[in-house]
Amino acid sequence: MNGTNKKSVFCVLLSGILWGLITIFIKRLSKGGLDAMNISFIRMIVSAPLFTAFLLIKDREKMKINPKDIPLFIGTGIISVVLFNSAYFYTMIHSQASIAVVLLYTSPVFIMILSAIIFREKITLRKTAALILTLCGCVFVAGFIGNGYKITPLILLTGLGSGLFYGLYTIFGRFALKKYDTLTVNAYTFIFGLIGSAAVGKPVQTVRVISAEPELLLWCAGIGIFCTILPYFFYTKGLEGLDSGKAAIIVAVEPLVGSMLGMAVYHEPHTPLKIAGIALILTAIVLLNLPGKKRETENKI
Repeated sequence: MNGTNKKSVFCVLLSGILWGLITIFIKRLSKGGLDAMNISFIRMIVSAPLFTAFLLIKDREKMKINPKDIPLFIGTGIISVVLFNSAYFYTMIHSQASIAVVLLYTSPVFIMILSAIIFREKITLRKTAALILTLCGCVFVAGFIGNGYKITPLILLTGLGSGLFYGLYTIFGRFALKKYDTLTVNAYTFIFGLIGSAAVGKPVQTVRVISAEPELLLWCAGIGIFCTILPYFFYTKGLEGLDSGKAAIIVAVEPLVGSMLGMAVYHEPHTPLKIAGIALILTAIVLLNLPGKKRETENKI
């Protein structure tokens, strides 16, 4: 492995770790009295202005879009990001970090199914095997087998919903990337994500809660910078020296980090079946991203 590849691997690995650390910020902000909608708004109000300012300074031309393409960014920013953030954060707050991150990573299965319907992509034997592994993993993690921790139907719904909405970003993004640069797509995703989050995130209540505990400002900045802007930057930088398939395998460290944090820091139960379920879903992620035909570069939020 040459120096460039080592640097790229490090960047992608670091991005996965940073995304995995979002657990800490969500738990702390929730403890401070903020709900899933509030935290979704906070993540966007911090990241959207900073990212937009960065792009305006770096390459102002990339901020130009055709108004007719706004529905694409409503898809990536509102339908995907806002709903994903809300579902994911709700699952994280009301369940366990390890369960939330693992259910989130059912997204490749949703992408596979939607791509088959929309883009007529073939569902191969490998994809079918990954689907079965993911479903079995979800059953184990959810506690449907054995006498361990069992999640409620609502948590299972929001957890799988986070995976669905997370996967929809790739679907909408695929259409947007046919017309625009990666930076443009992500900038307008953040902008429309902010608009959507402001509509449902109760900004006045959010400000009131933070005002009562100013220390929360640091955690707000953290979730926007360390768990949104920086991992995006490192992931994109890593893709310069790696193909998207390899990058997707490396970044799968995210659910591993989130699960380990949940069990080690928050003392969440780690039964053999739960660990087996996590292993099955991680195996499915790797299986879906084994070297094969050239894949299109996918974005990540």
